[in-house]
Amino acid sequence: MKLRLALAQVNPTVGDLAGNAALIKQSVDQAVGAGAHIAIFPEMVLTGYPVEDLALRPSFQVASKSALTALASELDSKIVSIVGYLDQVVSDDGVVKPQNMVAVIAGGEVKARYAKCHLPNYGVFDEFRNFVAGDSTLVVRIHGVDVGIAICEDLWIDGGITSQLAARNPGLVIVPNGSPYERAKDDVRLALVTKRAREAKAPLAYVNMTGGQDDLVFDGDSIVVNSDGAVIARAPQFEDGVMVVDVDVATGTSKPDVIISEDSVDIAKPLVPGIAHRLGDEEEMWNAIVVGLRDYVGKNGFKSVLVGLSGGIDSALVAALAIDALGPDRVHGVAMPSKYSSGHSIEDAELMAKNTGLGFRIVEIQKMVDAFRTQVELTGLAEENLQARVRGTTLMGLSNQHGHLVLATGNKSELACGYSTLYGDAVGGYAPIKDIYKTDVWALARWRNRAAAEAGEVPPIPERSITKEPSAELRPDQKDSDSLPEYEILDKVLKAYVDDDLGRDALIAAGFDKELVMRVIAMVDKAEYKRRQYPPGTKVSKRAFGKDRRLPMTSSWREV
Repeated sequence: MKLRLALAQVNPTVGDLAGNAALIKQSVDQAVGAGAHIAIFPEMVLTGYPVEDLALRPSFQVASKSALTALASELDSKIVSIVGYLDQVVSDDGVVKPQNMVAVIAGGEVKARYAKCHLPNYGVFDEFRNFVAGDSTLVVRIHGVDVGIAICEDLWIDGGITSQLAARNPGLVIVPNGSPYERAKDDVRLALVTKRAREAKAPLAYVNMTGGQDDLVFDGDSIVVNSDGAVIARAPQFEDGVMVVDVDVATGTSKPDVIISEDSVDIAKPLVPGIAHRLGDEEEMWNAIVVGLRDYVGKNGFKSVLVGLSGGIDSALVAALAIDALGPDRVHGVAMPSKYSSGHSIEDAELMAKNTGLGFRIVEIQKMVDAFRTQVELTGLAEENLQARVRGTTLMGLSNQHGHLVLATGNKSELACGYSTLYGDAVGGYAPIKDIYKTDVWALARWRNRAAAEAGEVPPIPERSITKEPSAELRPDQKDSDSLPEYEILDKVLKAYVDDDLGRDALIAAGFDKELVMRVIAMVDKAEYKRRQYPPGTKVSKRAFGKDRRLPMTSSWREV
């Protein structure tokens, strides 16, 4: 028999119960219109995800439960809907605690609930990681098909819930997800979905949400595979929509916990499944950052953003990302030259504005710097940092005056090494490129310009911004290489130390120069306090600062 599934790859907003309910209803109506039998939504779609410590608030838990009850009565009764939400459960000692749940809705009411048994560790339900509302599985019979349900991380644990489901011989497995984007994670997901389908000997439908939430971004990439693990359908990355797919399923394979319907269904005209084009590495990262930035701005009610345009590659890349996210009318750039700024810096900033149409102005800062120095005598590094702090104050003043969200322009290489000035270039409300290394910055800039040229458009980023040697221009003839190793070498060490957690001896054994290793490790370890004060930004790696990698600021442990 064939069942028609509708996988709702949607973008909820944390806390917007009414808005998310409307989004669910709209998608259910679309699924009904397409003749689907089951509509499947991501985990905690009703509350938005992740809710972090909102999960601890009883008023929010109660509101989520009430919203689910109201939603169930409003959904079309011709379809079964699988909806994620936040519930309350009582522990063995009588304490009410939050729980990530999925509701099976049919005929205007909730027919069954399933509690997620493996909880994630990226700021969601951390306190209750060891509290599980029963390790039991849930199998629901829908149109004679025994449907097993697992939630997100349940899929990742070998010998866990999916193995227990497999033992129950389901005819179909459904897995609602809230799986954040990381580079190359789509390949990992597909391998895992394939493995679990083969274990269960049943088709598996994996639905993931889209959109940005704080420093996370969800990339969709919903997948349906058959019992052999072969891909039947796969949704586009970073795009909202409802993917409708027909799946061959066996009936009456198990002893269900709940029976919703026994009647078999026929599909008069089967659909031709589609498998969306996979994005390349740079295009994937670009989309992730654009979506994360767009949703951070929109969901937090900002109308526009402000970027300090230095003429360098980092600020140019951030401006280009912002334009793709918001449009040039909502992006404003300001150049803030000092006596050390080169002529080409202003020229390149002006060319960026000309290429893209973003708002642009020049604010000279030298008189402000001089006025400060007449009151406080500063020399050397303190004087250099004063320029950065005057620029930071200027940006925040313009933000305060006009309501712009300031975008910080630091990259992961700089953050790792502490190559930034607190209250200077580190100011801002969001940092789009904080989780990509300098070599990635260049790769993304070249990719974006190439994509523009292939589309017959003007490449947004001036070529000289890409090719010239990086410099903060805080003293005569300053270059980043005065303070840091060459980025091509530095980034290799940083990826091994920061992303892969290799220690000093392992780095040296891997072939890195001992002196270089000692120098880089010392810079990284010393700069933790700076990273704690940096704005949030889109996570694209497995070890993003502030999200996955958080070391003590006060520590006597040294690798060197």
